[in-house]
Amino acid sequence: MRNTILNRKFKYTDSNVTTILIVINFVVFALTYFLFPRLKIYLGMVPSLVYYKHYYWQFFTYMFTHANITHLIFNMLSLYIFGRAVEHRVGSREFLLYYLLVGTLSGIASYCMYYLTGTNVILVGASGAIYGLLILFAVLYPYAVILVFGIIPVKAPLLVAIYFFISLFSGFSASSTAHLTHLFGLVFGFLYILIRLKINPFSVWSGRS
Repeated sequence: MRNTILNRKFKYTDSNVTTILIVINFVVFALTYFLFPRLKIYLGMVPSLVYYKHYYWQFFTYMFTHANITHLIFNMLSLYIFGRAVEHRVGSREFLLYYLLVGTLSGIASYCMYYLTGTNVILVGASGAIYGLLILFAVLYPYAVILVFGIIPVKAPLLVAIYFFISLFSGFSASSTAHLTHLFGLVFGFLYILIRLKINPFSVWSGRS
């Protein structure tokens, strides 16, 4: 079957886009945390500003903005671990498209949910895109074992399932953690893999492909 524009392949390159994304995140953190703290309001995703002032760029920029150094380091460590493995397998162009698209769609979907529930927050962090990377990692490396907290070995597909249900059942709680964004990252990642990469994750995980 011929590829359509939705799943046309890029020429393979491995130019370490993962590291470039990490550097950008650290630069943005330095700007928003040390030099221009109010910049976080313009780069993070604030539903009221999107609705009333049309700050639509926030759907994209929120994933490069972080609340504190712990938030940043945890996300960037996850980005490096999963990102480099995924980028090496699918190539830099595919990786970058996947990361930015899943992260942006997760931001848009989160905004819609916040709007419908009348919630106004400052959504920041790369977690939506990183959760998307996790599910792609689990599809590309279904037998990989991840050490949760550095000590608990969990197979990648099982970790995806655990995070999915945590995000699903916590998504409408009052927690400050953006569980809905995590959930959307997994969902949009799954759809990207299914539609563009033409891989059924469940078939991979069940050993049928």
